[in-house]
Amino acid sequence: MTKDLRPIERRVLALREAGLDDAAIARKFRRSPGFVKRVALLAGAPHERAAVTRDDSLTPLERRVLKWREQGARPQDMAWRFRRSPEHIARVEKLARYKLKRAGR
Repeated sequence: MTKDLRPIERRVLALREAGLDDAAIARKFRRSPGFVKRVALLAGAPHERAAVTRDDSLTPLERRVLKWREQGARPQDMAWRFRRSPEHIARVEKLARYKLKRAGR
């Protein structure tokens, strides 16, 4: 189950299992012993993965651009909202569609 942990969590747990106390581990990471205790405690907590959606490979901007394009908005209409040029919005849309096509969606 350690494959689901972050590198720092794996390392803290390994050092604790090797017999180092929290103060020694904290010095290695230049953190406080309290930080090490929290990392070890939270490493044992169940981790929830983000819900997989149909466009989980897209950034929030890409998802919003595609959603608005489906509703009929033009890049010129969206550009001012993101403080970007219409050309930038068109590139974001093109990349998002490429990602979805590549993922088979």
